[in-house]
Amino acid sequence: MTTTDTSFGDTPFHDTAAPAFLGGTPAFPDGLPLTRVQVPDRAGLLERLGAVLDSGQLTNGRTVAELEQRAAELLDVPHVVAVSNCTAGLMLVLQAAGVGGGRPVLMPGFTFSATAHAAHWAGGSPLFAEAREVDITLDPADAEARLKAADNPAALMATHVYGTPCQTEELQRIADAAGLPLVYDSAHGFGSSRKGVPVGNFGLAEVFSMSPTKVAVAGEGGLVATRDAALAQTIRHGRDYGNPGDYNTLFPGLNARMSELHAAVGLTWLAGLPERVAHRGALVAEFARATAGVPGLRLALPEEGDVSTFKDLTLILDAEAFGLTADQLARALKAEGIDTRRYFHPPVQRQQAYAHLGQAEALPVTDRLAAAVLTVPLWTQMDAATVRRTADAVARIQPYAERLLAAGL
Repeated sequence: MTTTDTSFGDTPFHDTAAPAFLGGTPAFPDGLPLTRVQVPDRAGLLERLGAVLDSGQLTNGRTVAELEQRAAELLDVPHVVAVSNCTAGLMLVLQAAGVGGGRPVLMPGFTFSATAHAAHWAGGSPLFAEAREVDITLDPADAEARLKAADNPAALMATHVYGTPCQTEELQRIADAAGLPLVYDSAHGFGSSRKGVPVGNFGLAEVFSMSPTKVAVAGEGGLVATRDAALAQTIRHGRDYGNPGDYNTLFPGLNARMSELHAAVGLTWLAGLPERVAHRGALVAEFARATAGVPGLRLALPEEGDVSTFKDLTLILDAEAFGLTADQLARALKAEGIDTRRYFHPPVQRQQAYAHLGQAEALPVTDRLAAAVLTVPLWTQMDAATVRRTADAVARIQPYAERLLAAGL
């Protein structure tokens, strides 16, 4: 690392280990992107795509059916329905569950906006609840209290944030006591498990995403997993406009079919998925070891015995102890060549789309956690050395917090 001369006020300072923002050598001079999508088996994918093109059938064919069967095997559920994307799958599940008439659908404020969008499009009205301090998933106690106070609620929704499994047992108890369907936005969770049970087995249904930032990728696409045969059949009709096959539509559905080409991509990614999830977990453990003892820094981690896909590697900062806010750390890491995102900031209850609900001030814990999160790069093909270098960059920045602020970070 080159020697750096920097001044703070009238005090000269000569430091060979300075962060890049203070003139030190960047950790990644060529840049480190947040995600990098690499096909695990390009030759196998090209063969699958060729077979699809040769078949002359680009939708509603054998490849989608094969993807559904393989996903059902991996999830250990009887029914999986492929759809065009996770949001459409959530919309169809909520519609089938009878959400409508503007009735409240309770969900976390700390989630991606699609969770709330799906409830809105299905005819419900989002009602937001707090996140758990430890892992930022839905807080069952807060959810239960808000459900009891709600006027004629229609459903309970939860999100496996970053792939971290929710408190599924408590949430099911609450849903059963209230007589409500429990639906999971499991966009991040294909490959996660709760106490040995694969995510996909909980609630009325769980809906996964296969978009490019996920661990199981189809390019675009989603999977609805359920143990309810009647619901699965309804979703199959619903993804094709509500058409049972004779064009006498049963209900207003969507064009939410997954193409054969996307299914071919998805099948390629499902091969070897458990090993890739384990690798991501090992990378996160390496990051945790490398940053242990850094003041004001912790990770969003699953409970002992649970498995997360770690769709995202997210830091939770105590700005007072660390010395920098999440936004300030993001700027310092940008100088190091490290890409970051604020997943999820602002939380949904504070987004413009839901300002009319008047719930912006209702979730102080969620607000505090959303202000504290910063996601750093993690991808399946990443090696341990890259993770350690990222962790070292974060650890290197913290002791320089005051100097960074003085330098105008």
